[in-house]
Amino acid sequence: MEHEITVVDLPEQPTAVIRGRASPDSISDVLGHTFEAVARAAAGQGRQIAGPPFARYWTMDESGWDLEAGFPVDAPVVPDGEVEPSSLPACRAARLVHTGPYDTIGEALGEASHWLQEHGYVATDVHWESYLDGPEVQPPSTLVVVPCA
Repeated sequence: MEHEITVVDLPEQPTAVIRGRASPDSISDVLGHTFEAVARAAAGQGRQIAGPPFARYWTMDESGWDLEAGFPVDAPVVPDGEVEPSSLPACRAARLVHTGPYDTIGEALGEASHWLQEHGYVATDVHWESYLDGPEVQPPSTLVVVPCA
């Protein structure tokens, strides 16, 4: 797999998220529920969705992932049930667009990690994925973002 990787400077972006844990078998259900609940809460507060849904993965192991998922929004939300305010950081980041099954995003992330090392960068924070297509689009496109310095 060969992706075009670029380094960009990103501004901080307010987000509305739900934090949780998902296993490989439950990830699609967890994200589906999360995106619906966050969109509903944001709309109920008069917030505009400012980009595609994303998931930010804090820890990853064989049993699953600790993550926060939701949407970028035009202004911070107030906590509403399981929905809470967060943000994507202002940072320099390597990014690529992966087109293929969701279960191959890990390979693209590995490619980004290798690219960072080859080009003198180091990852500085956890990565996130923005889902440019819904699961009904085959193959879907996913933006992978890795903060770096």
